[in-house]
Amino acid sequence: MGFRWYGEGNDTVSLDQIRQIPGVDTVVWSLHHKAAGEAWDQAEIDEQVARITGLSDDARARGVTRRLDAEVVESVNVHESIKLGRTVLGRSRDEAIENYRTTIRRLGRAGVKVVCYNFMPVFDWLRTDLWHPLPDGSTALFYEQAVVERMTPESLIAEMEAGAGGLTLPGWEPERLASFAELRAAYEGVTHEDMYAAYRYFLEAVIPVCEEHDVKLGVHPDDPPFDIFGWPRVVSTKADLARVLDLHPSPYHGLTLCLGSFSANPGHDAVDAVRTFMDRIHFTHVRNIKHFGNGDFTEVGHRACEGDVDTTGIMRAYAEAGYTGYVRPDHGRHLWDENTTNRPRPGYGLYDRALGAQYLLGAWDAFRYAGPPGA
Repeated sequence: MGFRWYGEGNDTVSLDQIRQIPGVDTVVWSLHHKAAGEAWDQAEIDEQVARITGLSDDARARGVTRRLDAEVVESVNVHESIKLGRTVLGRSRDEAIENYRTTIRRLGRAGVKVVCYNFMPVFDWLRTDLWHPLPDGSTALFYEQAVVERMTPESLIAEMEAGAGGLTLPGWEPERLASFAELRAAYEGVTHEDMYAAYRYFLEAVIPVCEEHDVKLGVHPDDPPFDIFGWPRVVSTKADLARVLDLHPSPYHGLTLCLGSFSANPGHDAVDAVRTFMDRIHFTHVRNIKHFGNGDFTEVGHRACEGDVDTTGIMRAYAEAGYTGYVRPDHGRHLWDENTTNRPRPGYGLYDRALGAQYLLGAWDAFRYAGPPGA
């Protein structure tokens, strides 16, 4: 079980707090100040790993002995030149790929086992309200289809920046958004087939390095799983996931199967996806959403009955298969003082993700030790 952490000085949640969540062993981290296409420095990687896996003098003085590992990175972002297959934003595809290969080598030396990434053009995840009120008084991320249909990309960028509360939003990095006009022009006329071809080129260059340094790559599904503003998304449907996996046969090429992102399309069956792709799922995010029938959806608590994602069935599928990869609770509601005095990064507060971890672990334990159906 993992827990995403954005780093010292960049997160309202501390490592001390994560260490106190029962069952959480892995800190899911990144070097968030690194721009897409830039090689990560070995010294910075080692420093962050040491910070996560070590104990401060203060913690030792308080009798703390429990340690965390740093085996999962989310994310090493893919430069737009790689997705487009040509030079953009001042960097060529091959230069960006070589920097990615260098980063994988250095992460492998530091003991990292899985790297999450995505292949979404221009924008990463998208919501229209970062603090949408729920009936219980909490707030959560919300997607309203009609708002997206009437918004321009430029107005959406402004909304996201305003709602971030001064914290960085992965996938909405300022240096990338500052060059939005260039990116928008670069993607004109780009097709899904163009994206798949560029994706194959990337994998053929990077996967051999992953195999050499024992680092698995897990691609994150598109969020939400359909085209946005006419830009082609290629990791949206079950058929897309199968096609992406067919781009390279190596077991080091796999999925970060985010069941919340995948389930944002109400026609998708999350449990079926888990059972279908089990042997290629290196990392998984489990969260719940509720659909409203008009394209809108909101994120809710992790308990299955709170929304439309069968989180219990998902954990049953993992338990019955003896899954040995990594899992984390995903976007949580903002609870209690997080809506007032200690506002976190949207979706990444402490309390609801900690509650989610316990719910997921409880389901895992119940099914793992009960044995298969009928046993």
